[in-house]
Amino acid sequence: MRCPFCKEDDSRVVDSRTADDGAAIRRRRECASCGRRFTTAETSVLLVAKRSGVVEPFSRGKVVSGVRKACQGRPVSDDELALLAQRVEDSLRAGGHAEIPAMEVGLAILSPLRELDEVAYLRFASVYRSFDTLEDFEAEIALLRAEGEATGEEPDAKTSRTTEESRAR
Repeated sequence: MRCPFCKEDDSRVVDSRTADDGAAIRRRRECASCGRRFTTAETSVLLVAKRSGVVEPFSRGKVVSGVRKACQGRPVSDDELALLAQRVEDSLRAGGHAEIPAMEVGLAILSPLRELDEVAYLRFASVYRSFDTLEDFEAEIALLRAEGEATGEEPDAKTSRTTEESRAR
């Protein structure tokens, strides 16, 4: 690791600790040349391969931005969106792959978004599942209703309960 002060590339690790709930390692280093100390962070990189062939690092900010559009006009807070992005990243990392297709990111968003807000879920799903007709929407709504009946609640009641619980926090 190159010293940020004297640019020497010889340093020793003085202390190592986990950071970000184990997702990163924080290292305290000392330069062998000038003796000054500095901190580095080591993280694993999760790469997203886009349809165009471009590969870029995973970005929670992009997840939040995309989901925010689907949540426009819905009672969803920024904290809930940040938590959703964290859940998406955790589930993608749990897959054990260093590089994932962009389509998988969109699909990984669907389940937590559905729990958060079903209207936003339908908006987002219509893009990522490529709904072409009104029948595609109707089929998805029928599925939501059927699963709501299986749990004993209406989809709207589930969404409003989730919203009320998040407001209470």
